[in-house]
Amino acid sequence: MSTRHRKQHGQGPAHKPPCLDPLAPLRTPSDPACDVYLTGSVFLDIIFTGLDSAPVRGTESWARGMGSSPGGVANMATALARLGLRTSLAAAFGDDHYGEYCWDALEQGEGIDLSLSRTVPGWHSPVTVSMAYEGERTMITHGHEAPPPEPAPDCPPPSRAAVASLTPARDEWIAQAAADGTRVFADVGWDDSGRWDPADLADLEHCEAFLPNAAEAMRYTRTDCPRAAAHALTERVPVAVVTLGAEGAYAVDAATGESAQVPAIAVEALDPTGAGDVFVAGFVTGTLAGWPLADRLAFAGLTAALSVQEFGGSLSAPGWLEIAAWWRRVRGLADQDPAALRRYAFLDGLLPDQARPWPLRRAVPTIGFRSTA
Repeated sequence: MSTRHRKQHGQGPAHKPPCLDPLAPLRTPSDPACDVYLTGSVFLDIIFTGLDSAPVRGTESWARGMGSSPGGVANMATALARLGLRTSLAAAFGDDHYGEYCWDALEQGEGIDLSLSRTVPGWHSPVTVSMAYEGERTMITHGHEAPPPEPAPDCPPPSRAAVASLTPARDEWIAQAAADGTRVFADVGWDDSGRWDPADLADLEHCEAFLPNAAEAMRYTRTDCPRAAAHALTERVPVAVVTLGAEGAYAVDAATGESAQVPAIAVEALDPTGAGDVFVAGFVTGTLAGWPLADRLAFAGLTAALSVQEFGGSLSAPGWLEIAAWWRRVRGLADQDPAALRRYAFLDGLLPDQARPWPLRRAVPTIGFRSTA
């Protein structure tokens, strides 16, 4: 199957650069051009929100909200880019209108480097329909057989960091990236086989940090407590971060012996699509910027909490202006717990002066109108 490694879309990205570069104090002329590299599958996500309950067989349900956005690995790529990290994505895109929309949204809209991505002629984009209700979601996905992998030249490229999703079949690029000095952060998907074989996490030997949720961590470590699972995982990876849902997150750094737990921020969740990816992006950002472990956890939880208040998966990921607007708002509320405010005090010397008005709405609700030009 032939492929095209670059779509032609005019004069290049038309996005606005992020208003803050979290790595600015650390950058040198010899740094790699890429901050974070990642690879995976791009889906078109169609999200329905405002459902009072799950659809009932034989009936029609009307949703009060709908959003469309690039999904799959695009959730993580967008979250990283919006936090000011120079992001490179290697992915296969469908040769259809959905694929073109996703490519434009990522390259033109978010400024993500797609020079290692490709459009596969005759291949249809996979599509996921997500229905959000009662704080949870149900998804239906359709896709054709995935195209064969086709590593691009210099793949993976030199980069500060990479994000990998671990699978039973080991990915050669993870070891290659780590050998080249890239800091690898890993997550993992749900094991539908029910085996939860620790051998499936073999690539952790090349990783700096592992960020599973509590259920995944306990199953892989055969423990009955998320904190015990985190400590057990540090036998295989330097930093283990276990997300605890409404209880926040717990992390252990084996190199320093440090541990930290940060509670979740209570919000009214509209759509949880992509929140886990946004959490990882926040933690990666804080790690590359050299923040303390507790600050990294707090920032990751904050970005995830802001994302679930919007619909749209990747398009709901917050940027620095949204984070600044949240911080300005909560500091102005009279009934805030002083201890909770101190937890986020590290934002004071970091955030831009300008902020967007609250409440915020970021996601584009549909694929878009036809041009009148």
